[in-house]
Amino acid sequence: MARAPEARRGRLPARRVVAGVAIAVTAVALAACGPSSPPTGDGPTAPASSAPTAPSPSAPSGSGSPSPSAPLDSESPSRAPSAEPSPQPSALVLDERRVVAEGLDAPWSVAFLGATALVSERDSGRILELDGEGGVREVGVIPGVRAGGEGGLLGIAVHDGLLYAYFTAAGENRIERFPLDGDPLALGSGETVLAGIPAAGNHNGGRIAFGPDGMLYATAGDAGDRSSARDPAALSGKILRMTPDGGVPADNPYPGSLVYSLGHRNPQGIAWAQDGTMYASEFGQDTWDELNVIEPGGDYGWPDVEGAVGRAGLIDPVQQWAPADASPSGIAIAGDTLYIANLRGERLREVPLADPASSIEHLVAEEGRLRDVVVTPDGELWVLTNNTDGRGEPRPEDDRILGFALR
Repeated sequence: MARAPEARRGRLPARRVVAGVAIAVTAVALAACGPSSPPTGDGPTAPASSAPTAPSPSAPSGSGSPSPSAPLDSESPSRAPSAEPSPQPSALVLDERRVVAEGLDAPWSVAFLGATALVSERDSGRILELDGEGGVREVGVIPGVRAGGEGGLLGIAVHDGLLYAYFTAAGENRIERFPLDGDPLALGSGETVLAGIPAAGNHNGGRIAFGPDGMLYATAGDAGDRSSARDPAALSGKILRMTPDGGVPADNPYPGSLVYSLGHRNPQGIAWAQDGTMYASEFGQDTWDELNVIEPGGDYGWPDVEGAVGRAGLIDPVQQWAPADASPSGIAIAGDTLYIANLRGERLREVPLADPASSIEHLVAEEGRLRDVVVTPDGELWVLTNNTDGRGEPRPEDDRILGFALR
């Protein structure tokens, strides 16, 4: 349940340290499964897309056996059992943690303007500034945000001094950008970068980030319209790539189209390794959540398959997990290690890029739902909890941002 803005604004918590974190560790092997066609009724049908028509990719389409009759939305809460702790090497320093901020209301994303941290709140539509000492200040409210279900103010990014925001508006998801002016910072007037991304009560995607090529990437969920995910003429069920102004880059895989990859159900995390390899996390239906390496023009198979199936023309994930153990949202890369924030699985997963089929689990069932993870400009790892989004079990101090040192 969202709390009243008056209650939040009065909370300027001091920095604190909490010691004694238990580490739950498991190695997750990449497993193969048969194709699955989930049942209908997972969410409302999205509005028609305004994406430019592009040629259909050559990957074959297939039909699979039905999934279980009672589908689960992989963001839904489900307390997962903790594994027995077992020492493993980790880049994280977990014997103490720092509370960067608390009292946040359904926070979704963190971005940096230089050293200044900015946070989006999904339901309030607010952009918050953190002062580095536990204080939180409102920079502004994104106009036109229509919060509901999983929709609202979602991902944010900063580029050339402008704040980019992905949010649910009336009947669509859209990306706008805003100047950040003054001292203290304030939001200027918005400018549309991209409109017409299909929206629904769930599967809105919503993560945005600038890649090493200077292009803006955005994850768009299928918005409940499964058949649109592998349709290259639709914006839903895709990872999109655009110029900072919203134009179509000349080297996109489908000429004249913003579509960069397709066949996605609800991707919510994107990050790049030092060698330029792009990774994305994705919510599955009932069977497998995924970590994928994203290739231009790649087809990741939804809704015809979930997880690794070894089918020609489709790209298998490098790692997959049962939704009760995962529901992967934001991801971040520090050096040669990838970190994944998990909602329903209530854990932080650490994946060594030298062996992306393996992982180490941290914070299992300790901090509740985790929405985002980000590496700060000074090299600290921040983890964003998400217990006030209506599906968690909030504690009095939730939601929080926790800071961890990296070796």
